[in-house]
Order: sequence, then structure tokens, then C-alpha cells
Amino acid sequence: QVQFVESGGGLVQPGGSLRLSCAASGSGFSSLAMGWYRQAPGKQREPVATISSGGSTYYPDSVKGRFTISRDNAKNTLYLQMSSPKPEDTGVYYCKVVTGPNYWGQGTQVTVSS
Repeated sequence: QVQFVESGGGLVQPGGSLRLSCAASGSGFSSLAMGWYRQAPGKQREPVATISSGGSTYYPDSVKGRFTISRDNAKNTLYLQMSSPKPEDTGVYYCKVVTGPNYWGQGTQVTVSS
């Protein structure tokens, strides 16, 4: 069952910016710790940002200072603001409940290229 719908991906140039959105269905979104994950060909899926129900955030060193995760509970939506993206940021981006099952949706493709 589709629980989240990611959108906003596309082609972006290095130094540009992109905002991804994740629309959640159902109630209870505000109580969930949410995360953005990405997977590049030949690589493991990895977390790029998480945010707790209270708003605490986490970023790995690879994206720290460039990505910002946020949420709008009134809209049941999770966001990922990507600033100064690099070619290494290319991949399919997914959103998921941090402690939820490993059921992945379609994701949204992000391609960073000049």
C-alpha cells in the first residue's frame, strides 16, 4: 500500500537547489520520526536526513550543511531542501518512517549534472 508519495526530483545543476516533498496519507504523521533516504546504482540505500516528531534533525557528514529536512504537520508533508548539490548526490530519494518497516515507494529521481 502506498503510504508516502515523493515528488520534486529532477535534473539540477551543481550549485543549484531543489526541494523534495513527501506527502503522507492517514493520521498520525505528526507523531512520527521521518527520514529521507537515497540510493545510487551499486550502492546501499543510506539515510541523508531524519527529523523527530519534536523537530530534532540528523544529517550524515556527506550532506551536512547542504541539506535541510523539515516537516509541515498541518499538511502531512515532509520536505528536503537540497542546496549546493553535488554529482554524488544523484540517486533515487525516498521517505519513510524511521522505525517503520522497509517498504519503499517509488521515490523520486534526483540527477545532479552540469
